[in-house]
Amino acid sequence: MADLADSRVLAIASNLGVEQNTMKLPLEYLHAAGALIGIAAPELGPVHTVDPEDAEGQCFTADQTLEEVSEHDYDLLLVPGGLLNADLLRTNLFAQRIVNVFAAEHKPIAAAGHAPWLLVNSRLVNGKSLTSSPSLRADLENAGGSWRAEPVVICTALDWPLVTTRGPEEAGHFIKAIDTALAQQLNTSS
Repeated sequence: MADLADSRVLAIASNLGVEQNTMKLPLEYLHAAGALIGIAAPELGPVHTVDPEDAEGQCFTADQTLEEVSEHDYDLLLVPGGLLNADLLRTNLFAQRIVNVFAAEHKPIAAAGHAPWLLVNSRLVNGKSLTSSPSLRADLENAGGSWRAEPVVICTALDWPLVTTRGPEEAGHFIKAIDTALAQQLNTSS
């Protein structure tokens, strides 16, 4: 575990339909490593997750709206999975702005499961290698990405780091890759 003290991580999600373990497990790990966590959603308040083993899932609290986010204040962006979550985020202009600013500032973006849909709508997939929920393969390839059937893909092409995972079953690998990407970001920005 890297020392991530005083690093700042932003998780963006819709207010419902978020895949629980692609949000909960990375945020728990990052918090334990010393990272400060912000959560943004279209509306302030509850962010409802789904979990196949727990119909209701865990609830998180958005401390800011997507519109209010100041991307410059964060070191890494986490976009958790969930089919409904990704479908709602990908058409949200504020979410698109956030991922575009992170990419333009060469900051790491970590996207799980269906979350790369947001990258497609934000025109950030072309030239990147990535993985996702297998159902997104055609969308990602049609957007110019190189889809890989791997648990986790780290791509630094185009001068910004992208960490992607197929879904919650790969959480351990995803967290390790996020830890590495954030530690590298902190080393280059200091």
